[in-house]
Amino acid sequence: MVESVTLESRRLLLINPKNSYRKGIYNSSEYSVPPINLGIIAALTPAHWQVEILDENFEAFTYREADLVGLTALTSQVNRAYEIAGIYRERGIKTVLGGIHASMIPIEAAHYVDTVVEGEGESVWAGLIHDFENNNLKKHYKGELLPMVDSPFQRLDLYHRGYALGAVQTTRGCPMKCDFCSVHAINGRKYRHRNLADVVSEFGDIPQNRVYIVDDDFYGYTRKSAERASEICSKIIAENVKKEWYTFTSMHIAEDESTLRLMADAGCRVVLLGIESEIVDQLQASGKKTNLRIGTDNYEKVFSAFHRNGIAVLGSFIFGLDSDTPESINRRVDYYINSGVDCIQAGILTPLPGTGTYYQLLKENRITHTNYPADWEHYTFFNTVIEPLNMSSAQLRDIMYEAWEKIYDIKVMKKKYLQTLKRTGNPKAAAWALHANVGYRNTAFEGTKEMIDFTEIYKSITGIALDKNLNLKDA
Repeated sequence: MVESVTLESRRLLLINPKNSYRKGIYNSSEYSVPPINLGIIAALTPAHWQVEILDENFEAFTYREADLVGLTALTSQVNRAYEIAGIYRERGIKTVLGGIHASMIPIEAAHYVDTVVEGEGESVWAGLIHDFENNNLKKHYKGELLPMVDSPFQRLDLYHRGYALGAVQTTRGCPMKCDFCSVHAINGRKYRHRNLADVVSEFGDIPQNRVYIVDDDFYGYTRKSAERASEICSKIIAENVKKEWYTFTSMHIAEDESTLRLMADAGCRVVLLGIESEIVDQLQASGKKTNLRIGTDNYEKVFSAFHRNGIAVLGSFIFGLDSDTPESINRRVDYYINSGVDCIQAGILTPLPGTGTYYQLLKENRITHTNYPADWEHYTFFNTVIEPLNMSSAQLRDIMYEAWEKIYDIKVMKKKYLQTLKRTGNPKAAAWALHANVGYRNTAFEGTKEMIDFTEIYKSITGIALDKNLNLKDA
């Protein structure tokens, strides 16, 4: 007779740290999404482990018992992650750090935690847990780029219920190699598709009615990827999953209006486009090949294609590129205000580790904040951490505050809302766009200006009272 073995119960504490320097849009429960990577790690953890997620978006860190502590961090969060890890290491509790920053600079991370997971964690987590249970935890684990067909469902039950948005991922990887982006370095340049039925099932299970599809590019660059995007939307419609969502994709999707219509029918309200610049030379210098193929003269045709299908455009623009001058920045501001872009992510060029931009500026001694790891907290896209070529760092900072004053002026935001409503014919898309503009405005002026409330601005325009989840307050 074989005796059953009862495994010893263990406690895993997963921590999502918050940048202590500034809150930012990525650390706001109203705009950010649950830490999906921690939800996946929790799902991969054996059943005899009790798993908890401590999320500093909602509760400041307080020490709690654990056998093993896992942390994730963007670059702007990593200094806080190191700080928390130090508290546990002083007590002899093993700490593990993963996420994009640790993946880009594993040697730095290894000074502050016991174990670094470089790359995607799915391929190494089971082995890491086995090693820990056998007192053989290694200093470094390097994940492989596995197919996503067996990707686990995230542990939705462990996320804080205060998030206004849920999150789901349908694919990973991006074949583009933009100099300022590190996606291709961590997720690879080949698309890996998750099982379609799993995607739609998890999408439906998310408790929030608003969702961010966190793909590197929802539509992709191949016929297979495009067909799959349509299939996801068709299945959402067929299964009557009533959620609203936004995602990131490249501009060439505008050439496929049948997919845009399916996206809108499936609940898509906003698409984030990496526009970056309206100047050809800057696109060439940044390696933004898709936009070059579309042509800057055709940008308005792209925006109109989304609008015809009831979808708003969230444009991501970069300020502080090498050829930028105060005059070109002012022209970019005017371009946005007069364009068909409905809302804007107006970020300052930030040399994230692992990117071509970082290595170039580091080589040229043009990064101003290099007291690492403390200075990583300034790498938020809303701080100046570089010396531009055509102005001083202080000039760039000052002109960006002037730019944000114009871009996020309340009158401009109200005008954009009314234009979006007219162009899309979709009040929900217009509300999403206004909501995004308010969020980015508050992030840009955090610590320098009074924050403004989306619900008050929306009511002043429409007379309708919405809550922060974009639902009718009496509903």
